[in-house]
Amino acid sequence: MATFSERLRELRKASGLTQKQLAQDLELAESTVSMYEQGSRQPDLELLTRITDYFNVDVNFLLGRIDAG
Repeated sequence: MATFSERLRELRKASGLTQKQLAQDLELAESTVSMYEQGSRQPDLELLTRITDYFNVDVNFLLGRIDAG
């Protein structure tokens, strides 16, 4: 199954967003999005909820626990 970092990158690219655009929309630093996608950093629960709301996906999909969002 996919990891959070893989799913985030997949969702961002499928939405046609750059890391910079996603960072701006989520009010994050571009480097933070980059670290999430590299797997070197994990979001806290509040940000995880914001990301799932932003992409309209289930948290379990975003975390790679299930294959359908």
